[in-house]
Amino acid sequence: MKFKKFKFSKVISTNNTAIRIIKTNKFRLGMVVAETQSNGKGQYGKKWISQKGNLFVSFFNKLDNTKLKISTITKINCLLVKKLLSKFTKKKILFKKPNDLFINKKKISGILQEVILINDNKFLVTGIGINITKNPNIKDYPATNLQEITKKSISKTIIENKLKQIFEKNLSKLYKI
Repeated sequence: MKFKKFKFSKVISTNNTAIRIIKTNKFRLGMVVAETQSNGKGQYGKKWISQKGNLFVSFFNKLDNTKLKISTITKINCLLVKKLLSKFTKKKILFKKPNDLFINKKKISGILQEVILINDNKFLVTGIGINITKNPNIKDYPATNLQEITKKSISKTIIENKLKQIFEKNLSKLYKI
C-alpha cells in the first residue's frame, strides 16, 4: 500500500483538501501534507490550532476491504502515531479517548477521522496534527511539542516520511491490499 503524497504550502484544512481530492480525482489512496492550515479541524467541531513548523497531514483511503469498526481503526491510528513518537522519545506516551496523545500530561498530537460517502464508495479521512516545534497556549488545556520534550531539533520532513512509512506498512495488513 503506497500513499500518493500531495504537498501544499497552505490549505484551509488537510481533511477538507483530502475530501476535495477524492471528489475531483480518481485517487483512492493518498496523503495530504501542508506547511500551514488556516482552519484545521479538531474533534467535536473544535479548531486545531495550526502553528507553522508542526505537522498537518491527512491520509485517505477507500473503506471497502475491511470489516473493522471505525472505533477500532481510531485506536489503531493512535497506536501508529504513538509508535512514531516513541522513535523520538523514551517518555511515556498516553492515549486519551477518543483520539489524543499526551506526554507529561500535555497534548502533543490529535487525530480526527471522518467517513465520507462519494458515489456509493466509503472513504476514511484521517487527519493528524503533531506539535513538533510549537504548541498552542490554551488555558486549562496544556500542550507540548516534540522539541520541548526531546531538547533536540527535529526535522518535520523526517517525521512526515516516517509517519508515511508506518501507515503504509501497517494499514496494508488491516485492509488486505
